[in-house]
Amino acid sequence: MRIAGKTLVVLGGGVGGLVVANELRRLLPEPHRIVLIDKDLRHAFAPSFLWVMVGRRHPERIVRDLRALVHRGVEVMQAEVIGIDVKAGRIETTRGPIHYDFLVIALGAELVPESVPGLAEAAYTFYTWDGAVKLYEALRAFPNTGGVVAILVCSTPYKCPGAPHEGAMLIADYFRRRGLTGRVELHLFTPEPQPMPVAGPILGRAVEEMLQARGIAFHPLHKVAAVDGAARELLFEGKGSVPFDVLVAVPPHQSPRVVRESGLTNETGYVPVDPKSLRTSYDRVYAIGDVTAIPLPGRWKPDVPLMLPKAGVFAHAQAKVVAQRIAAEVAGTSPADEFCGDGYCMLEAGEGMAGYAFGNFFAEPAPQVELRQLGRAWHWGKVLFEQWWLAPPGPRREMLWAVVSLGARWLGVPVVT
Repeated sequence: MRIAGKTLVVLGGGVGGLVVANELRRLLPEPHRIVLIDKDLRHAFAPSFLWVMVGRRHPERIVRDLRALVHRGVEVMQAEVIGIDVKAGRIETTRGPIHYDFLVIALGAELVPESVPGLAEAAYTFYTWDGAVKLYEALRAFPNTGGVVAILVCSTPYKCPGAPHEGAMLIADYFRRRGLTGRVELHLFTPEPQPMPVAGPILGRAVEEMLQARGIAFHPLHKVAAVDGAARELLFEGKGSVPFDVLVAVPPHQSPRVVRESGLTNETGYVPVDPKSLRTSYDRVYAIGDVTAIPLPGRWKPDVPLMLPKAGVFAHAQAKVVAQRIAAEVAGTSPADEFCGDGYCMLEAGEGMAGYAFGNFFAEPAPQVELRQLGRAWHWGKVLFEQWWLAPPGPRREMLWAVVSLGARWLGVPVVT
């Protein structure tokens, strides 16, 4: 008997989209059709932008053609998504419409530097491939006489809650290698009350101590109002102005316009989903990764609930769960896999060292996260993970994953499988 094939459409070729498309292809036979849609065929490994920023990676080394990273049988469509009609089960793209039986939205979050007056014209960023390349050139041109480098978190939420602190420590290490320690002032400004408030006060204090040990001044509760590029000044709400010579910014984020216009978002501007299944309010429509809004137990301000951080490790884990659930639905069985809220991060600190933070973000009454002591093993674990991620499907990728898994077991830490 011939099986009626389903069409499963994945929007976005980032971490979550790539994993869910490959897992669906692994779990579902032909004639089921897996379509991955992205406007850009260049897939860059975002965690390595930090290394590009300080000259530790050649920019092209961390980029792959998206088509080289998918399993055979995944259709990659290069197109921009211009409409999502969840009632009709149809996606509008610049290459025409496509109907789906199941939809996974993994379009991530966009940067909107123009929402802060003066920011786009005055700031560098390591949150994009192009931005990391330009920032490296700016750091290389920084004068030996010294000056002030400001690292600015503009607003929450933002991708990878550890990245601003990693960026500050790696920039400090870059100037140390240039012999400029003591001549370059480094300041990290954020509207948050502590580093990574979602992880709790103990980890926050540990990260603040790491910053201070590297000569980085940490300024919490600083909400930027505008940037005066001509005067090279940051203007903060209720806190006056601060000068800088080079400004490195984490720009404001928002969900893509096509998502906001789909009717799927809530007051946060992101897509609410069931925390464990990642289902949206529409049948057979899932959302994963940075485009989602998942509340957590606890609050970091009386009127601000904790939200699941926007990080690749969560997108990866969610993708595995969603693929398993969709495959079960296609097969006519009851989905059982659930996202458990576990996450981790290798926190780069410079000098070939990194820390390892991990925990359960669904824990009651608040997320429980701990930070392992700094060591070289965590740094090399991140390097190995990078190499595994960028390897095409095949024996070398499988070998690299075996090494990553073996190292994780030896160190006694979890890793996304």
